[in-house]
Amino acid sequence: MTRIAIVGVAGRMGRTLVNAVQQDDGATLAGGVVEPGSSLAGADVGELAGLGRLGVAAADSLEAIVDEFDVLIDFTAPRVTLANLAFCADHGKRIVIGTTGLDSDQLAELDGYADKVPMVFAPNMSVGVNLTLSLLETAARALGDEGYDIEVIEAHHRHKVDSPSGTALKMGEVVAEALGRNLDEHGVFERVGQCGPRDPKEIGFATVRAGDIVGEHTVMFATEGERIEITHKASSRMTFAKGAVRAARWVAERSNGRYGMADVLGL
Repeated sequence: MTRIAIVGVAGRMGRTLVNAVQQDDGATLAGGVVEPGSSLAGADVGELAGLGRLGVAAADSLEAIVDEFDVLIDFTAPRVTLANLAFCADHGKRIVIGTTGLDSDQLAELDGYADKVPMVFAPNMSVGVNLTLSLLETAARALGDEGYDIEVIEAHHRHKVDSPSGTALKMGEVVAEALGRNLDEHGVFERVGQCGPRDPKEIGFATVRAGDIVGEHTVMFATEGERIEITHKASSRMTFAKGAVRAARWVAERSNGRYGMADVLGL
């Protein structure tokens, strides 16, 4: 049984992760962490997740549960995640990271731990999304340089703080790499006013933030006379949580390195 601890256990994703661990026969919930000084410290993690008592008390630091877990799951914020990554490296733990919004410097810092800790880092843990990425690579190679305009459209709930989503950016990166393009050079994240005609090599991004949308992503390949759309829609955070637990069980038996969900799923 893989002993899993969850950071941000009182949040929306944290509570879903607790449920996912409880549904997985190969994992056991070993700990949950809330913010330092939180009034929820000491509360039963199962009760926080609406499952009833599980006999696991929420801690307000990783130090308090360092001997209890094998793999940490972190869907928090960039600086928090990097601090937790350093903790795992120092204490011989493994980590699954679903945090998005890391900038280039933070990604470089994360990469610096690749030889110190086994980690799975992915902007989206969904099995379906990672299959979609594989389909996008195939579509881009077949269509992208044949006069097809490429646009990435994503929608999430009103509480999401980063834009575009990490998944949308990953989709753009997969398409750009398949076409031999640099997303930093050809990605277009804003069109306002007299912006002129579309450059054929652009990869455009459009973002929606509204209501309680869990996550929707569409990549459009459009040319004169036809349009191909590859879409993934998530209706529950459980799809991400189950993927994260699957990744935790997988990375528990891996050596140091940075892995992605493609590695976990054998894609």
